Amino acid sequence: MSEEAEEHDCDCPPEGLPAYMGTFADLMSLLMCFFVLLLSFSEMDALKYKMVVKSLDNAFGVQRQVAANEIPKGTSIIAQEFSPGEPRPTPLKEVRQDTQDDSRDDLKIKMNADEIEKEQAKQQAKNIAEEVEKFKEALESEIAEGLISIESQLNRIVIRIREKGSFQSGDAKLNTNFEPILDKIREVLLKTDGGIAVAGHTDNIPINTPRYRSNWELSSSRATSVVHELLKTGEMTPGRFVIEGYADVQPLTTNDTVANRATNRRVEIIVLKSAVKDEVIRSIDRLNQEYDSIKGVITDI
Repeated sequence: MSEEAEEHDCDCPPEGLPAYMGTFADLMSLLMCFFVLLLSFSEMDALKYKMVVKSLDNAFGVQRQVAANEIPKGTSIIAQEFSPGEPRPTPLKEVRQDTQDDSRDDLKIKMNADEIEKEQAKQQAKNIAEEVEKFKEALESEIAEGLISIESQLNRIVIRIREKGSFQSGDAKLNTNFEPILDKIREVLLKTDGGIAVAGHTDNIPINTPRYRSNWELSSSRATSVVHELLKTGEMTPGRFVIEGYADVQPLTTNDTVANRATNRRVEIIVLKSAVKDEVIRSIDRLNQEYDSIKGVITDI
């Protein structure tokens, strides 16, 4: 048999692609168009996308935040404390990993709050002493007459109004001739800051009148009369004031003589300055908010 006859009798596949490939190609094209349309009609959820990215970042160590109860990774098992590694040059121009927030607690700078507190206490005491001298200069004549006295107590300035010339015995109505003195006190208080507590005090002799059932009512009523007089012009802010009545429970001296009882009958205008420790705490809190790497410790004196 000749070679041409052998080639003719060979069971070979037909030339070209199989017939089903046309249908398969059409189907793939239609599927691709379908998914392209689905993608074009869909909306991306940015929040879920960020959550997925953050999850991947945590898994692969990018911008990792180490929790406080989690063992720091990448440190020596011999080291007792976590410390940053030495910076070394890298061919990359970007940082691939940066430990943040919680892990910085171990790197915080400890501030000596005791020294800050002492320094601020000295400065505050100096400022209060200067203000007391200004008060005394402005009210020099009234102090000389024994109508008022001024002193400093820690973080406050006390203007003590004696009953002499200010109130009638057993009454909370201010004497008219004492109002100019309160006008001068108002001018002094306008030049200083801080809260103002007005406290009334009496002696230990009981009182029971139709208007005042006890020394508690008399002491608080006298303090109220002083506050009303100070606020009369509208120059002072009412929110600065606090009214207190102590009756005879906080005497300056014993109530065994007439002179001592007269000393205990008084109204005190107390200018309250911020406590030094409160200032230090606020200062350190402010620094901690501005700089995560600063930490302060407050120690009670």
